[in-house]
Amino acid sequence: MSIFTHTPPPSELACDVCGRYPEPTKLRLMLASVAATLPIELGANALLVGTHWPLAVQVVLLAVVSTALVIWVAEPGVRRLFRSWLHAPALRRRRELGLAPALWRARATLADTPGALEHLTHALAGLGVNILSIQAQPVRGGVVDELVLSAPGGLTEADLLDALADGGGAGTRVWPTTPLALADAPTRALSLAAQVAAAPAELPYAAAELLSAQRVPAEKALPDAWHAARTVLKVPTPWDAPLVLIRPGVPFTPAEEARAARLAELAEVVERQRTAP
Repeated sequence: MSIFTHTPPPSELACDVCGRYPEPTKLRLMLASVAATLPIELGANALLVGTHWPLAVQVVLLAVVSTALVIWVAEPGVRRLFRSWLHAPALRRRRELGLAPALWRARATLADTPGALEHLTHALAGLGVNILSIQAQPVRGGVVDELVLSAPGGLTEADLLDALADGGGAGTRVWPTTPLALADAPTRALSLAAQVAAAPAELPYAAAELLSAQRVPAEKALPDAWHAARTVLKVPTPWDAPLVLIRPGVPFTPAEEARAARLAELAEVVERQRTAP
């Protein structure tokens, strides 16, 4: 491949975080420096050969002129001209990372009828998406499926939402996740229960982690629309104030409400045993 290739736009070369270009390899940087220095050295020598100046003067002039031209003119120009070639290895690795499979969590409400989940999986398979885990929770009028998906790196959140909608999903939500989402749900719940049993004061943190929700003060006023949409959950606790959890855009299911209530009951039992005379 010729080094005089199309130069990528700076936005493709620059780092998304620091804005700097990737560091080229030493071999490519050396070759580019030679390409910049050699013509200047030859030109300067050709100009000074025909003069009758003393050798020391010629050497000093050659060193000063060639060094100045290389630093201020040749090297920056060569870096711009050969930019795509200099940074090609880093760009290739960046593209490979961009195409690597990405993990997503998804939630969709399906009709409680035979074949509904199969229709959804076919829609996702059409995009090359693999379902790694699935949890089903019955709700009024259907079933809420929570999925962990492995999708090709080129897919966006909008692509996944369209596929879920085409597969018959309603109230769909998609967000990036990590391999921690692949942890077995019952094992995760038991771990949080053990955490609460050891320290009942950990109940707010454990419940929020169990339901992937946010804690808010009990006295905080919340919009009525959130209550109507079942995105606010109040859980009685062994203490005076209830535990209030919110999850905007993702309603709490009856199964999740029962899990939080049982976790609070565990904290209450442990707290009573500790405070009993």
